[in-house]
Amino acid sequence: MFAFLPANIICYFLARNLKTKNIILIIFSLLFYAWGEPVCVALLIFSSFIGYIFAIAIDKSDTKQKKKFYLIISLIINLGLLGIFKYAGFFVSNINYLLHINLPVPQISLPIGISFYTFQIVSYVVDVYCNRVDSQKSFPKFLMYVSLYPQLIAGPIVRYIDIEREIDNREVNIVNISQGINRFIVGLAKKVVIANTAAALVSTFLDGKLATIGVLDAWFGLFMYTIQIYFDFSGYSDMAIGLGKIFGFTYCENFNYPYISKSATEFWRRWHMSLGSFFRDYVYIPLGGNRKRQLLNIFVVWFLTGFWHGASWNFIIWGLYFGTIIYLEKKVFFKFTKKLPQVIQWFFAMIVIMIGWAIFYYVDLNSLGTFLKALVGLNNNPLYSDTLPITFMSNVTFVVLCIIASTPVPKMLFQKLNNNTVVNGNLDFVQIIFNVSLIFCIISMLVGESYNPFLYYRF
Repeated sequence: MFAFLPANIICYFLARNLKTKNIILIIFSLLFYAWGEPVCVALLIFSSFIGYIFAIAIDKSDTKQKKKFYLIISLIINLGLLGIFKYAGFFVSNINYLLHINLPVPQISLPIGISFYTFQIVSYVVDVYCNRVDSQKSFPKFLMYVSLYPQLIAGPIVRYIDIEREIDNREVNIVNISQGINRFIVGLAKKVVIANTAAALVSTFLDGKLATIGVLDAWFGLFMYTIQIYFDFSGYSDMAIGLGKIFGFTYCENFNYPYISKSATEFWRRWHMSLGSFFRDYVYIPLGGNRKRQLLNIFVVWFLTGFWHGASWNFIIWGLYFGTIIYLEKKVFFKFTKKLPQVIQWFFAMIVIMIGWAIFYYVDLNSLGTFLKALVGLNNNPLYSDTLPITFMSNVTFVVLCIIASTPVPKMLFQKLNNNTVVNGNLDFVQIIFNVSLIFCIISMLVGESYNPFLYYRF
């Protein structure tokens, strides 16, 4: 915030032409990635080069067979790299367990953001193969698309087709810069003010002795994790979208108030929308979608959705859990739930979502089983501990603000103020004061913290 970003913005806006601006973005993006992954930046460049040369080969091929051959080779290399770096240890560990052997388990560091940039490269090559876009003839421009640091580490998954025009012809104006700054600050506040505060409460209740945790303690800890993961991930997406606007790029929205959903199906239309649309367009529909083998297609998509999130069985279970719920909603539940009052639909949806987050949280399946028992009172523990009422009352204002911030209410209020001619004249000044106040609050909270990782960095 005080060195890298200002230096990038100054260099970017001092550049006189778009070619120089693009080079500056490439340099700063690679520096940004190399700061955390000095070795794996070579992997990022190599993966980008593979996507680049095979897309050109597909474009130049004169037969369908050649195009398909180059597509398959490109997918094998890039998805193979993802498999080696992310899943090799998982596969070997499970083979050892199933066959009762002792193969050495590879200890490979997971390159940050590899799942995100691999999917971007894959979507680009497939789009070239399907004639949705022309191949990019300049490797530096393609590398800039893949490596742009605002979205490199944790998304959203930006498709080449969505920013193709902006690579060569983008407009940077004061309105976009202003909107970008506002969005960036709001995203940073989501992370630092809300997600980090919730994280401390999550750790208190979910990382303790699960065998003795009370029922309400378990639900409160799970509720705070529900808050943490939303504001952490949506905060990162807001920061990425905001930075993109500052540099002239329009990134897709990644969240649309998922906690107002009235079903698991609706939740996944609102949560991590770039990932959902990726699996829909590049896996579900090519497999046949709703037309044939729907159950199998849903099973495959949700297995991959869970597995994409991490090399652990809890993520696979989490994906299949939602896949099962969504299938049952389509085939059974919607016939009955649509007749219920919307608040009842919302309540049951939130229970389903929160149980899903419990599965997501606990990598250790024994801990997961113990916690799920605690949620329904099967561990014979008290309803709540002595510390829960004190903790809750100390944080009740924070909890209420989190609930309100999870809804469209703040946005609706701002739009109403924006449409009020009496207030509108002073709204820009109020926005500046609000932003400055948020920045001071954020800085004061960061000063005492040495490490503030985003949850999705590990994916």
